[in-house]
Amino acid sequence: MSQREWIEKDFYKELGVSSGASQDEIKKAYRKLARDLHPDANPGDTKAEERFKTVSEAHAVLSDPAKRKEYDETRKLFAGGGYPRGGFTPGAGGGFSQDFNIGDIFGTANAGDGGLGDLLGGLFNRGGTRTTSRPRRGADVETETTLGFREAAQGVTVPLRMTSPSPCTTCHGSGAKPGTSPRVCPHCNGTGVISRNQGAFGFSEPCDDCRGTGSIIDDPCVDCHGSGIQNRTRTITVRIPPGVSDGQRIRLAGQGEAGLRGAPSGDLFVSVHVSQDKVFGRNGDDLTLVLPVSYSELVLGTTVSVPTLEGRVGVKVPPGTADGRILRVRGRGVPKRGGGAGDLLVTVKVAVPQKLDDNAAEALRRYAEAEKASGFDPRAGWAGA
Repeated sequence: MSQREWIEKDFYKELGVSSGASQDEIKKAYRKLARDLHPDANPGDTKAEERFKTVSEAHAVLSDPAKRKEYDETRKLFAGGGYPRGGFTPGAGGGFSQDFNIGDIFGTANAGDGGLGDLLGGLFNRGGTRTTSRPRRGADVETETTLGFREAAQGVTVPLRMTSPSPCTTCHGSGAKPGTSPRVCPHCNGTGVISRNQGAFGFSEPCDDCRGTGSIIDDPCVDCHGSGIQNRTRTITVRIPPGVSDGQRIRLAGQGEAGLRGAPSGDLFVSVHVSQDKVFGRNGDDLTLVLPVSYSELVLGTTVSVPTLEGRVGVKVPPGTADGRILRVRGRGVPKRGGGAGDLLVTVKVAVPQKLDDNAAEALRRYAEAEKASGFDPRAGWAGA
């Protein structure tokens, strides 16, 4: 929607509601009109189709509280009939002269305060100043990759093969045939916008000659047809930092779609999926694993070799360790971004033999008798006793 339409269109009238209508009233009015004017209900009726578009446009503005507030304030100031369209004239009440500058009221005095100066900053050309058109940045691109658990924990470099709009290799993104260059648009002097005056106000609109780019290409590149962009397949090497977690996104600045005619490229976002590991689990920067041990090892104590990301380490199981206890090995977990690493958390879990030979069974019975004679009761103090 152009800036001028905010002044000249009456969206309330289009929906058949008053300017003080509630959001529910606006919604009901739109639904009724949309149902009656929908192209499916009026096949071949171009007038109904245009009316449907107008009603939808009005609803898009009035159904959004922020847009509605901006629309109301703009029309109240400049479209309410308080000022003649031909310009301002002095009056007994202290009217303004023809050379009235809107920037005197809404310019520097309100800059950055979120007031009407900010509201109207993009709507009117303050003081007749031309605004330079910005190059259109390329779109962001998203892709994904799957890593092994240990690759994600330790970091890895992976190649990503993808097809996306990229700078044309023939014209290097300029859009002009090699040996030539784009020229400044004479209609807008390279700004990409045209300022039109309506009374005391200036309206800025995209330049039709250069389509808002500020430049004209007389001899377009034959490979990209003047856009400066080509679809091509490329391989990007991505360095995944240590400690990346499942679902995390990696941002690669400037690796997305190419911008139009040499404008900056968008960014590439890589979503990382991490496979599960047979041995390790993860809790933040800590690695976890379950260590099977025998009953005798828990009672008598032992030292067991367990795996780490870099190799193996000996873990001491103190005598009398309870089943399910977590033993911490510091600095053997997932590398941290700021340096160092998390810990390795080892949970001991007793493994019960399913079958014993006669000698082992006899020894265990003798132990049970000795244990009972010593007065040990595993259920002493148990709430269910």
